[in-house]
Amino acid sequence: MRLPLSNETDNLMETQTAYIAQLNQLLATYQIHYQNIRALHWNIKGVHFFELHLKYEELYTRTQIIIDDLAERILTLGSSPVHRFADYLNESRLTENATITDGKEGMAYLLSAQQTLLELERELLSLSDKLRDEGTNSLMSDLLREKEKTNWMFNAWLNN
Repeated sequence: MRLPLSNETDNLMETQTAYIAQLNQLLATYQIHYQNIRALHWNIKGVHFFELHLKYEELYTRTQIIIDDLAERILTLGSSPVHRFADYLNESRLTENATITDGKEGMAYLLSAQQTLLELERELLSLSDKLRDEGTNSLMSDLLREKEKTNWMFNAWLNN
């Protein structure tokens, strides 16, 4: 059995640290997204109120499950998930929304936010494949598939 050279060990540790940081960035981005969806749910007005009020609740409930799955994945990998709102705001690729009351504007936010999340998930899918982390790979694959489908539906709704 060959012992790793010190620079190989250092490289592996740097890769692991960057990997966990990227998972935490995805977690932070989902946390900001979650709060933005809650705000959409609370503030929606207009002819699509009943339809979107329910849809937003469905979306933030699903997002809450994803957040928990991500935090538990980070713990499974032997690290700690970020948990402070200051960290979420600092690390997220999304920002907090101003109040949105219009359904089309809310749906446009969802499409844009999900595109940002898709980019992060694709990066992690590629990295998890290289690191042979099947658990994270599977999670990212599932999230990608789900988001691609909902984006198709959101686009169909916007183009009615």
